[in-house]
Order: sequence, then structure tokens, then C-alpha cells
Amino acid sequence: MGYADPSSSRDLLGNRTLFFIFICAFALVTLLQQILSGRNYIKRGLQFSWQSGEELGNWTGIFNFTDDGAAKTGSDAGGRYFEFYEGPLDFNSTKCLELRQDIMDVKVLSMVKETDLFDRWKSLQICKWELNVTEANTFKSQLSRCCNAPSFLFTTQKNTPLGTKLRYEVDTSGIFQISPEIFKIFPKDMPYYRSQFKKCAVVGNGGILKNSKCGKEIDNADFVFRCNLPPISDKYLADVGAKTDVVTINPSIITDRFQKLEKWRKPFYDVLQGYENASILLPAFYNTRNTDVSIRVKYVLDDFESQQAVYYFHPQYLINVSRFWLIQGVRAKRISSGLILVTAALELCDEVHLYGFWGFPMNPSGIFITHHYYDNVKPRPGFHAMPSEIFNFIHMHSKGILRVHTGTCF
Repeated sequence: MGYADPSSSRDLLGNRTLFFIFICAFALVTLLQQILSGRNYIKRGLQFSWQSGEELGNWTGIFNFTDDGAAKTGSDAGGRYFEFYEGPLDFNSTKCLELRQDIMDVKVLSMVKETDLFDRWKSLQICKWELNVTEANTFKSQLSRCCNAPSFLFTTQKNTPLGTKLRYEVDTSGIFQISPEIFKIFPKDMPYYRSQFKKCAVVGNGGILKNSKCGKEIDNADFVFRCNLPPISDKYLADVGAKTDVVTINPSIITDRFQKLEKWRKPFYDVLQGYENASILLPAFYNTRNTDVSIRVKYVLDDFESQQAVYYFHPQYLINVSRFWLIQGVRAKRISSGLILVTAALELCDEVHLYGFWGFPMNPSGIFITHHYYDNVKPRPGFHAMPSEIFNFIHMHSKGILRVHTGTCF
């Protein structure tokens, strides 16, 4: 049997102890370095984010700065926001996938309180938005099959030949026969084609636009849609811009503000000149009451030798769009003009950006806002389903189909 020297055993034990202590010390030093490095990284990220503007353009939360320079969101009772804001995150980063899933998990609007939906939406604003080509093309294909804006958005000589007995959108028992006089005022074919424009802005009239400073960004779009003859004077220029390629007019506006164009027509003409060369779009065949006053718009512009084009929604297109959104959960007596324009834009444009669309009385930070950016006149209750429409837009934003802007632009 061999003999073991006791002193060699003690030396071995002592070496192991020293080695263990060394490893622990090294680990502790490394951990402290990581903590300090992380705080400095957060500081740099915050400084870069505040300077870069665009990435934070939609952030609507409230930040409080801690003593070490990191930012912490205010009033976070639910714990949904981040203690440290790390700057704009990539659309497909792990955190952004989680935040988008947070929104997608809300299948119907009634599942959550508005404040909870707002919280989820605000949290998502730390993520860069980017177009998801696959999701966008899938959605566009659905619209092409159901609605086909490049062929049927407007009533044209091609899709509505002379002598056609056109059925109204709502008064389906009513028939409007296309006479030579009416046929002559229709365009020969649709003036726009599929994916004609790279970047489009659809501008709603919501109070969310007030103080947004989004005017320049809107005017930089390749094509701009506006709804229901909103004011775009110098007073609102910084927030809503001025560029307009298509503007809709609800015939009730002509009836109420311009006495159906039966007397003085120049005030109406003067208002339209503020939109320069924008095309005018009206629902002449929504119901029988809309037809005469809508067609009168064309005659007024001809009388003043205006170069502005006048177009009329095809009633079957409006019927098909309403059916499509009903399947998506938008249940209303009538979908809004804004939703109709967004639907058309998704077929005519590669990338669609929405401004002024927010169907709630408070902004995402819980601050009350006016109904429109120019007044607080509310629509007839129960006529539109604006919260439901916005809920769909939020989902589409989360999927990368379109982008919803609800914050400040820089």
C-alpha cells in the first residue's frame, strides 16, 4: 500500500481555494463593468434617440429622467412600459415582436379597456415601423378580389357604359339611367392604376393632428388623399400640410354650407381653389338625394373654367368595400370616407401612411382631444364606427401593412 504525504494534500487544497477566490473576484469585477457599461449605453441611446427625431416621431409617452440620465416612463401603474428606454428598436427584434403580439392578442375591441389598448399602442412606439411586403401583398390581394379600386373606384365610361341602369348604394330600389349628358362627364377610364404611387398619405380630420407638426411629412408623400373638404389654410399648415391630390366632399357639406349651389356659386369655387389642382371625389350614387347636387359640382367648375377633375364613386365599389370591412368587424350604418380612401390607397400605393385617424376622445396618453383638428363638432351618434375602424388600423400597423401616425412628427 502506498503512503500519501499529508503536506502535499494541504498544498493541493490551498491551491484550489485560491483558484476559487480568484474566479469569484474576476466574475464580480466583470459584472460591475457590465452594469456601468450598460448604463452608459442607455445614456448614449437616449441622447441619440432624442437627436434623431424620426425614430421618436410617434412616441407619445411621458418620460422622467433619473439621476443617472436613464429615462423612465411616468405613471406606469400597469408596469407595461420600460424602466429604461433603449432607443428605436428594429421592427423584428424580439421585444418588438412581443409588443406587436400584445396588440394582436386583442381580437376584438371589447376585450380590453381603452386605456389598456392605449398602453399597448404607446409601448409599441419604441419600435421602428417597416413595411412587411408579404403581409401587405396578401391584404392587397384580398382587396383586389373583392373591390378592385384600379378598375371600379370611380364611375367611368368603361365600367358604366351609356344606357346603364345604375343601382344606388343605399337606395337599391332606385335606378339611375346613364344618359348621354351624364355619360359625357365620366372619365373614359380610371386615371390611376395598381401600385402607381410609392408612398401615400391619407389624412383624416381627427383632433390627434392638432400640434402634431406633421404637415411637412404629409406634403413629402407622393400622393395625398383628404376627406370632406377640411381647412388647409396657413393656420393649420404646420400640422396638416397643404398638398392634396384627391379630396372627397360629402354632399351634405354642399347642402349646408353652399345652399346646394342653387344661388351664389363663387364661394364654393373659391374654397376649392385652396386645393389647387386636386381632384374632387363625391358619392353621387350613394342615394337619390346626392345625385343632383354632386353633378352640379362638375357644372360649377366648368362654368369657372377650372382644370380640377370631378369624379364619382362607383356605387358597387362602395358596397363591396362595406361588405369587406363588415367581415373585419366594422359594423356601422356607413363606413367613414376615411376608411374608403384608406382601402383605395392600399391598392393604388406601395406604402400607406395614415395621419389624423384616431377614433377616441382621448389621445394615447389619456389627454382629451377635439373631434376634429379644426373644431369639436361630433357626427351623428351611431352613424360611423370609428373606434372599430381605428382598431383595425392598429392591427394593420402591427402587421406592417400600413403605418398609423399618432404622435408628433419632427
